[in-house]
Amino acid sequence: MLQQLTIQNFAVVSSLTLDWKSGMTTITGETGAGKSIALDALSLCMGSRAEASMVRTGAAKTDISASFDLTQMPEASLWLQQQDLAGDETGECIIRRTITKDGRSRGYINGYPVPAHQLKSLGSMLINIHGQHAHLDLLKTERQQDLLDRFAGNDSLLAQVASSFRHWQQSQKAYEQAKSAQQASHDRLQLLRYQVSELDEFNPNDGEFEQLELEFKRLSNAVELMASCHTGQQILSESEQDNVLSMLHQVQQQLTRASETDAHLSPTLALLAEARIQLEEAASELEHYAGTLESDPQRLNEVEQRLEQWLNLARKHQIQPEQLVQCHQLLAEELGQLDNPEQQLEQLEQTMQQAEQEYFAVAQQLSNARTEAGQRLSLAIVAEVQQMNMPHTQIEFAIAPAKPSALGSDAIQLLVSTNPGQSPGELAKVASGGELSRIGLAIQVVTHATQSTPTLVFDEVDVGISGPTASVVGRMLRSLGNKSQVVCVTHLPQVAANGHQQLFVDKLIEQSSTETRVTLLDKKSRVKELARLLGGEQITARTLANAQELLLEA
Repeated sequence: MLQQLTIQNFAVVSSLTLDWKSGMTTITGETGAGKSIALDALSLCMGSRAEASMVRTGAAKTDISASFDLTQMPEASLWLQQQDLAGDETGECIIRRTITKDGRSRGYINGYPVPAHQLKSLGSMLINIHGQHAHLDLLKTERQQDLLDRFAGNDSLLAQVASSFRHWQQSQKAYEQAKSAQQASHDRLQLLRYQVSELDEFNPNDGEFEQLELEFKRLSNAVELMASCHTGQQILSESEQDNVLSMLHQVQQQLTRASETDAHLSPTLALLAEARIQLEEAASELEHYAGTLESDPQRLNEVEQRLEQWLNLARKHQIQPEQLVQCHQLLAEELGQLDNPEQQLEQLEQTMQQAEQEYFAVAQQLSNARTEAGQRLSLAIVAEVQQMNMPHTQIEFAIAPAKPSALGSDAIQLLVSTNPGQSPGELAKVASGGELSRIGLAIQVVTHATQSTPTLVFDEVDVGISGPTASVVGRMLRSLGNKSQVVCVTHLPQVAANGHQQLFVDKLIEQSSTETRVTLLDKKSRVKELARLLGGEQITARTLANAQELLLEA
């Protein structure tokens, strides 16, 4: 529920704080005084477009804050928690909007800066604002369909229909693409079969190319390797004279004798002993390696031919030889997907047909729900409208087959007859402006129970209404106020009198400045304001009595 609205430097308002109560609050005032100023400020807090011209002349910025009590609003409270925007534990939520004189705007929820779309998301849960021309939305068929679905509580069915429609469209697209690509894939299929067959026969293995390269180098250089090994063995240990090990042995003998004279040579002897061990191990390893070497022209030829096949296939596929195994796998997978194209196409067609059947099945459920709800909603609207000096009004929701969409397969149209013997016709062609306004108000009264917004705002929705009808409209709005918070800007005394409380808006002009004031009327002031609405500026005892009577009847 809206608790407080604070306005600073907005249009003709310099500073204004309004405390709101439950029930129905009516707002009246002189023409041009700015009766809708509070509603315009609320709209800004709810994310409407901000403009530099809204900033009061001479001020640096506009600052508007709206405070709400969310203790009875679990949906809004949950949304705030999900968005990490929750306030304290009191259940209060403060929405703030600032506009600088150069047109820059900022929004805040509980002190956190937020974009305008988040203000709109939260605002839609808190307030439902019906402007002076809101009833014109009823002329749009999409609005009529949304109205019926909301009344019927079709959210779950609509979600199922939308999901089924997407699945149907996706399967249809997959089928059409597969069908158009079938011929084009024939040539590709033949090429893949040849390529995969060739690679299957070659059978490349992971790491094989690298191993073949190493083996080729070894076999092709076997003679040089054997010669190098022989030379190394001779130098290390096998030469009869002057091999490394024998010379090292001689050095050890000389230094051993010398160390008897000077012990400082002992570390050197230890190093030589360690070096001898290392050299002996190296000689042993070299002997072992040399034993593995042999010249094998036949194996060398086999390896060379295998390597040549690797390189040729890699060039054919325009890849590196090391990538041939992966290429083989990818081509085989693609072949598996393209092989048996007729069978795949048949499977896709079956999937598409099944998706279509599922869509129309759930769309029919939605259509049935709309038909049943349309009958109930029509009767309920007629019952309210007939109280507003439209006794012969008949309303029906015409539901006809339409092109399938994510919203179902129905074309929904609200048809109206306002005169006896008149066939129901399109709302735009049958109803006058005043009749349309009354029908719109009746719809709000009937559908309010299906809406979760706790605050309803009406900005002169009673245009084109007068006399006894105005009294009926006032009582209807008051009945809404008994269940929810209602704010209504009106020029009709019959409507204003039905408010649980009444605000008066006037304009104060001092020298070169203009200021809009909003005052909560007490009973005496309220009678006077109702008398003004009844008879103009010349208030008589009779108009005062009539005003008093209006208040007593409310």
